Amino acid sequence: MSIHWPDLMDRILAFSPGDTSELRAYFAPGRVNLIGEHTDYNGGYVLPAALTMGTWLVVRPRPDRRFRFATTFSDRVVEVSADDVQFRPEQDFANYPLGVIDVLHRRGVDAPGMDLFFFGNLPVGAGLSSSASVEVVTAFAINDLTGAHLDLEALAVIAQQAENEFVGVNCGVMDQFSIAMGRKDMALSLNCLTLAYQLVPVHADGYRLVIANSNVPRKLAGSKYNERRAECEAALAIVKRRFPEIQALAEIDPSAWPEIEPWLRAEGGRGMDADVIVRRARHVVMESHRAREAARLLENGQIEAFGELMNASHRSLRDDYEVTGEALDALVEAAWEAEGCIGSRMTGAGFGGCTVSLVREDAVESFTRHVETAYRKATGRTPSFYVTDIGDGVHALPALDALAR
Repeated sequence: MSIHWPDLMDRILAFSPGDTSELRAYFAPGRVNLIGEHTDYNGGYVLPAALTMGTWLVVRPRPDRRFRFATTFSDRVVEVSADDVQFRPEQDFANYPLGVIDVLHRRGVDAPGMDLFFFGNLPVGAGLSSSASVEVVTAFAINDLTGAHLDLEALAVIAQQAENEFVGVNCGVMDQFSIAMGRKDMALSLNCLTLAYQLVPVHADGYRLVIANSNVPRKLAGSKYNERRAECEAALAIVKRRFPEIQALAEIDPSAWPEIEPWLRAEGGRGMDADVIVRRARHVVMESHRAREAARLLENGQIEAFGELMNASHRSLRDDYEVTGEALDALVEAAWEAEGCIGSRMTGAGFGGCTVSLVREDAVESFTRHVETAYRKATGRTPSFYVTDIGDGVHALPALDALAR
């Protein structure tokens, strides 16, 4: 989606009348996780990349301590006093930026009030982090306009805190961090326990990332996401009784798993299904290892080996973590059958949403045709496809009066 600013200006100014020189514009991408799923909140490694798709935000400061929110996806305007910022279901999309405003306020960063107009091209509920994109772009804009001088890492943590504490989704930090810190043509290898990271060049000449949207939306707050997190916390508590030095499940080295698994299976029977506990922990341990190895393979241009890790990741998410479901499995299985595809897996939290596939550039068109046909036959649904590039993280845009010309 290219943004045609002259067409948007009438709608922006209808929502927030005034001098265009007072408006400020910002962009935050969505993200695709190449590998390393459900490891972030378990202290493991992930390998996300920022997209060129994302969320645009236009802001006009207000002097009256009121926040007004609008979006191209709705005719509704949400208005909230700075003295009455709290989660309310009827505030809908505005709860995400309001959560950021709340966390910033508790950290001593106060905005006087703002008109905030959001628009973008990320499918909502598809696993490409549309909510995190909104949170990060809000945090970045307020940081810029108030002169708070918070760095990007701090803004990512603030955005995560907003989703955890205000919205009520117990997510890890990967989404917000990759959206804040991403760089063009780079993946981000992130240790979610320490927040140590490195930018990894994606040497994949001749291949494209193809995102397939199952068009089965998932609502994280109402899904089994929090249940999976509770199962992992239970597994960690059991492991720590024998290995107190382990602070997170993903710290377990795969070489130590044969020793830990029997203990976990024996102890896990006390109040929770032992087999479930073992499978959840096994996925985390092996997936974090795959994410570390995948960064090395990508940097070295070992694309086929990277694709094999993508496939192994999906099988683990299907069999051990059980977060794929009929739609995502149908998409991935169709991708595995398609000529020119060397790796495919679900991406995001699961329970619907998207897959990501690595496809030979000259086979993209035949790949999408094959996957669409097979997926429609298996599920009766029609997928959407995005052939995407890896882009930069959150940033300010030029002045709107220049963009609108």
